[in-house]
Amino acid sequence: MKIGKVNNLVSPQASLRGRNGSIPRSCFPLRSLRFKVFFLFFLLSLLPACGPKAERNPNTFVTASIGDARRLNPILANDTASATINDQVFNGLVKYDKDIKLVGDLAERWDVSPDGKTITFHLRKGVLWHDGAPFTAEDCIFTYQMLMDPKVATPYSSSYMDVKKAAVVDRYTFRVTYAEPFSPALESWSMGIIPKHLLEGKDLNTDPFSRKPVGTGPYRFKEWIAGQKIVLEANDKYFEGRPNIDQYIYRIIPDSSTMFQELLSGGVDMMGLNPLQYLRKSETRRIRDNYRKFRYPANAFTYLGYNLRNPLFEDTRVRQALAYAIDRQSIIDGILLGLGKPCTGPFSYVSWAYNPKVKPYPYDPDKAGRMLAELGWKERNSQGVLTKDGKAFRFTVLTNQGNGERIHAAEIIQQNLKKIGVDIQIRVMEWQAMLEQIDNRSFDSIILGWSMSRDPDLYDIWHSSKTKKGEYNFIGYKNPEVDRLLIEGRRTFDMKKRRQIYYRIHEILADEQPYAFLYVPDATPIVAKRFKGIEVAPLGIMYDFIHWYVPKNRAEW
Repeated sequence: MKIGKVNNLVSPQASLRGRNGSIPRSCFPLRSLRFKVFFLFFLLSLLPACGPKAERNPNTFVTASIGDARRLNPILANDTASATINDQVFNGLVKYDKDIKLVGDLAERWDVSPDGKTITFHLRKGVLWHDGAPFTAEDCIFTYQMLMDPKVATPYSSSYMDVKKAAVVDRYTFRVTYAEPFSPALESWSMGIIPKHLLEGKDLNTDPFSRKPVGTGPYRFKEWIAGQKIVLEANDKYFEGRPNIDQYIYRIIPDSSTMFQELLSGGVDMMGLNPLQYLRKSETRRIRDNYRKFRYPANAFTYLGYNLRNPLFEDTRVRQALAYAIDRQSIIDGILLGLGKPCTGPFSYVSWAYNPKVKPYPYDPDKAGRMLAELGWKERNSQGVLTKDGKAFRFTVLTNQGNGERIHAAEIIQQNLKKIGVDIQIRVMEWQAMLEQIDNRSFDSIILGWSMSRDPDLYDIWHSSKTKKGEYNFIGYKNPEVDRLLIEGRRTFDMKKRRQIYYRIHEILADEQPYAFLYVPDATPIVAKRFKGIEVAPLGIMYDFIHWYVPKNRAEW
């Protein structure tokens, strides 16, 4: 889910697709998906020695995440860690500016036909791939063809399935014509373009390119040591000008406390703080003198998702009862320390598609118990667990290592449900191992987050056709009305009508509870003060990273 698109999957905090510039507090590998999904918002072990006495180039930027990337190919990536790197290595035809308006990227400009069905992109001339080959319209048509190839394991094909024709007009002109009007059409072309000259005839799913990517972006790939770090270097020939920061290092540090210690010792320049770190541990003179803290609403949310293939969760009334049994406010107060709000449905309250009339389920364990009893869950076994037809109401919740908020949320939910006779086990897994469980659909329930696209198109997460391996409807949700509305939302350009469509989707999902929608976190990144040129904008802080700089005079730090 660049999450200008949706950035989830499921990352340590989960994505849609896109270059949205925000850093989720938990730094989930949640892509620029269109669900380039963003919880995102929310979101590296780079140098052999990054302790307090380690010497390194001050013009190197070191960030950190609790999870490693999976595939450094933008049309395959379905996690935030991969999206974060891909956004520095690749470009789309368009991108979001700081005010969340679409502007040209690899395309200088574009024309839209009067009927809204045809977009003609006029490409920049003189753009080079990192290996020196020229970028042309042939790369655009190749990227489209790979997105639509059924053999390519991309979760983003639905954004292009309404393209009736894609054509190279000339070397620097690319045209797409849609069978029907498609409101997210322009945003969909923020997808990273991949090089035809390197990938034509290759199996994208297995080609080594995903470990050694070549893009057109501001940074060139240098090195990837699995589970430790990814290293990028400034692209001297970048078409917008060479980035001011020489090197970009992405460290994988699976534990937030260890990451914070690395920050204090100078081994990390930027991370997403957890609530305790933001409110208390960072309130020291050393932090104030050397770092800047930021706080802004994240276009992301955290949820407990149910595998709807499990008979335990088939009945909507069961999921509704569980929703009444979960004390969301205690999670926000006790774990987020107030740095967030309850989540009511599939949109963060910062989205224009958020329906303010939908309220969070109140904490009402008595009502939850009565609802389950009406469904036959009346008797308790010797362990105090509800039973029906001899089967105990018991299931497992998966979540990922290193994300203390999710783990603690699972523990609160465990205690909440125990009060009504439901037994849950918590299984904390390494990030990549958990993604395998998701791909194989071998889970009962899972706590993850979505970092959302700025366009509210939710087709990739909720449409009943998007349940194949690698796609985002991994819980197996199916609702004919939601399917119809998702398509209608893509066909509608009138903002008022489109808003009502997504308001209705919000209402249905809030009622049916395929997820127990938990909370919308605040983004709380921290950055070393030696980096200048940082500006908070509606898109976050990373949208203008190529213009950050470190003064040569250390006194200015």
